[in-house]
Amino acid sequence: MLAKINKSYAPMYWEDFFNDSLLNSFRSGRSSSYLPSANIIEDENEYRIEMAVPGLSKKEIKVELDNDVMRIYYEHKEKKEEKDRNYLKREFCHSSFERNFQLPDSVDRDKIKANHNEGVLNISLPKRKEVVSKTQKSIEIS
Repeated sequence: MLAKINKSYAPMYWEDFFNDSLLNSFRSGRSSSYLPSANIIEDENEYRIEMAVPGLSKKEIKVELDNDVMRIYYEHKEKKEEKDRNYLKREFCHSSFERNFQLPDSVDRDKIKANHNEGVLNISLPKRKEVVSKTQKSIEIS
C-alpha cells in the first residue's frame, strides 16, 4: 500500500507526478515529441555532439546542414491501422523530435561526419585548419 502524501509537506509537482493524467497527456495516442539530451564537446581540433537517441536506428534519424544551422530530427507515424482490434488503450501513434544547432564559422562543413552506436548519435565537426593553427601564444613585453 502506498502512503498518502501530505500536501502541506510535499511540493505541488509531486501531485502532478503521481497523477495519471500527466502521463496520459504524453501517451494518449496523439502526437508525442521529446527533446533528446545532447553533450557538446570541444577540443583543439573539433567539436563533437553526442545525442541520446535510444531505440532509434541510424536509418530513422536525419541530419541536415542548411547554411550555419545543423538540424537533427526524427519523425515516426503509425501507418498501419488495424480495424479488427478492439483497443482499450492505444499508445503507439506518432513521435518526433528536432534539435537545431547554430554552427560557428570555425567548422569545416565539408568534413562533418556522423555515426550511431548503441543509442548515441555522435557527430564530429572538425575545425578548419586555419583555425586550428591559430593556437594561443604568449607575447613577451619589452
